[in-house]
Amino acid sequence: MKPLLEVENLEVAYGGIHAVKGISLQIAPGELVALIGSNGAGKTTTLKTLAGLLHPVSGQVQYDGKKLNNVAAYQRVPMGIALVPEGRGVFARLTVEENLLMGSYCRQDKAEIVLDMARMYDLFPRLAERRSQIAGTLSGGEQQMAAMARALMSRPRLLMLDEPSMGLAPLMVKKIFETIREIAALGMSILLVEQNARLALQAAHRGYVMESGIITLSGRSNELLGSDAVQHAYLGGRN
Repeated sequence: MKPLLEVENLEVAYGGIHAVKGISLQIAPGELVALIGSNGAGKTTTLKTLAGLLHPVSGQVQYDGKKLNNVAAYQRVPMGIALVPEGRGVFARLTVEENLLMGSYCRQDKAEIVLDMARMYDLFPRLAERRSQIAGTLSGGEQQMAAMARALMSRPRLLMLDEPSMGLAPLMVKKIFETIREIAALGMSILLVEQNARLALQAAHRGYVMESGIITLSGRSNELLGSDAVQHAYLGGRN
């Protein structure tokens, strides 16, 4: 199957830091891929580059057969690429419903937007209860839901999630990952960056391990979960 996203020898540097050092990865249509690694490994930099927020020093990014290196961030959203950033990034002074509508800014199909809004409230019932609430007053988990729903309102083919469990209570983490699996089951391609390596690999089809700006391991998720290197570095060793 032809990859939806193909990254070849990507290098990214900023502020004197060589953050990404020639990585290559692929995501097939409908595939959930985890990118795991410790803090400072270059994971967030990778996502920001794929979203067009940072520019690579070298290498190639292709999405659906089209080269993205010179495509601006705002042009990537209508192409079907959406990022849920680390820290959620909700519009704090807007309501939940206004945040979701911001996700559909590039669309003109008003009737379908209304239907998609209803689908988001079905997917995230808690947001339906809080649709008129100012987003900045939501709990961390509710803000994560709002950020994910806002991204989905753009109807992406590739959804990128940066640390969706960060700072959340265990019950909310469980709910967020249930939703991620549900979205993936609908056939959407997902690139998941997540500190909780076990959760990420249990949810994903495949995974990549990133250390100091390079990919050190890759494979099926069950293979990585069983890897001694991954066990000791990210999963607390074997019992």
